[in-house]
Amino acid sequence: MAESMKGLHRSHRCTEVSTANIGETVIVMGWVQKSRNKGGIIFVDLRDRSGLLQVIFEENDIGVDGFLKAEKLRSEFVVAITGKVEARSGAVNENLATGAIEIRATELRILSEAETPPFPIEEESRTKEELRLKYRYLDLRRPDLQKNLIMRSKVANLTRLFLAEEGFLEIETPMLTKSTPEGARDYLVPSRVHPGNFYALPQSPQLFKQLLMCSGYDRYFQIVKCFRDEDLRADRQPEFTQIDMELSFVDVDDVIGINERLLQKLFKETIGVEVKLPIQRMTYKEAMERFGSDKPDTRFGMELRDVSETVKNCSFSVFTGALEKGGSVRGINAVGQGEMPRKKIDALVEFAKGFGAKGLAYLAIGSDGSFKSSFSKFMTEEELTALVTAMSGKPGDLLLFAADEDEVVFDVLGNLRLEMARNQDLLKKDVYNFLWVTEFPLLEYSKEEGRYTAKHHPFTMPMEEDLELLDTDPSKVRAKAYDIVLNGTEIGGGSVRIFQNHIQEKMFEVLGFTKEDAYDRFGFLLNAFKYGVPPHAGLAYGLDRLIMLMAKEDSIRDVIAFPKVKDASCLMTDAPNLVEDKQLVELGIEVTNQEE
Repeated sequence: MAESMKGLHRSHRCTEVSTANIGETVIVMGWVQKSRNKGGIIFVDLRDRSGLLQVIFEENDIGVDGFLKAEKLRSEFVVAITGKVEARSGAVNENLATGAIEIRATELRILSEAETPPFPIEEESRTKEELRLKYRYLDLRRPDLQKNLIMRSKVANLTRLFLAEEGFLEIETPMLTKSTPEGARDYLVPSRVHPGNFYALPQSPQLFKQLLMCSGYDRYFQIVKCFRDEDLRADRQPEFTQIDMELSFVDVDDVIGINERLLQKLFKETIGVEVKLPIQRMTYKEAMERFGSDKPDTRFGMELRDVSETVKNCSFSVFTGALEKGGSVRGINAVGQGEMPRKKIDALVEFAKGFGAKGLAYLAIGSDGSFKSSFSKFMTEEELTALVTAMSGKPGDLLLFAADEDEVVFDVLGNLRLEMARNQDLLKKDVYNFLWVTEFPLLEYSKEEGRYTAKHHPFTMPMEEDLELLDTDPSKVRAKAYDIVLNGTEIGGGSVRIFQNHIQEKMFEVLGFTKEDAYDRFGFLLNAFKYGVPPHAGLAYGLDRLIMLMAKEDSIRDVIAFPKVKDASCLMTDAPNLVEDKQLVELGIEVTNQEE
């Protein structure tokens, strides 16, 4: 029978009680982690979001009725306990914040009883994720998840404080907005008042934050939900959170400067990590050529080497064929992996094929300096030696090569170096390597659509020195765009925006939009630009990804209170679900091929 807490007020959270309170009477409340009846004395570990505290029940202190009540305590009962703080009578528990003390209970109230939970509430749970997400309210009681969400709250609060001191205003933008299908797929919301018409949930507040700059608000930020109807993976959710910002009268260095100081503050005050400033910068071109990725993981080497010149005259047609088609031959040196068994090398070849490679050439250097290679019969000893020299190969190394168009070579070797690093346990989670990647291509060519699309979005400013290339070679135009990368994960990105009308019109022209198309999609922004628009720039972080890396987790689901699974459903609430026919009639919607 549940009791009331009337007349009781919690004096401390569990780990707020310390040796300084010895001799005092305290009132603590929480969940029973476990109860051990040793005959005449009952030990209970009490848990709340702060941690654990040991409570002792003996008949002399709590009375006969109180002791009988304590005997009923089971895992996850919710209790209120009054008692005296004492130095622990047994051995001090070094693993607990409260390991030097215990509470000798003088009163117990059982506020709520609990059924046996479907899995134990413990750190490093081995319970399958599907079961944990179905009972997420229980999963969230686990100390490791609580630690993550407390960290997330702290980061959000520190961000607000820092940006307020930097003169930013927190302004909310609408959740029901207009669909502008340029990017990921929108989530649509039907309108009852305007039958057949739809709102879209925002993929980001991009257009609104630019309008706020037109409105003179100077520095805006928001910690905001965004929505994208796209295929999911470990670091993606259909709804995710951004730290979003926009600034007027600034250029690239101003945005980077503020954000470096923000990151420095967040990492120092949340996890005690010093971020050395300035953060290294690298152009997109250099990142691709050295790491095969626009979000390089710089915690380890194994950089790409271009050996096209070295092999251009050899007889290996895989290499020369790629060069004749305008591609390249590049390799990575897996230092010390020369003795890798053939079976593992074959697995790497299959891995490479998953990223578009037709195959993977390898050359293993034995400890005696001998060569074992998949292509040695097509090359002379001198050519092989020159190739090894170009790759800085030493006895015991394994050299892996891809030959194709640059895009494929970068994708294959960029992912291969990460796979090798994973296999060799080189990806240390307590190392935090930041990197700004700058000068992204403004455009990328879509073979499916037969036109250029914006790499970032249609309002990204080209670099001034590349403006004339918009007419002659759009693929070579660089953007005033920048990403902040941490340990091979893009945690944020932004750009300087176009604010001159003639550049914006030229951009739409290159993207294949007519003036009517542009006004149909983005008319409210383009009209605002007619009334005096300041130069402006912005950046948005993926808050979930940032917290995931700070908390050393592998999935953003572990830093979001109520996440979705891979098919974008919620196992706890059973969303999405069918709705009543009456609701559909009100919206003028008829559903075909409905899932039961």
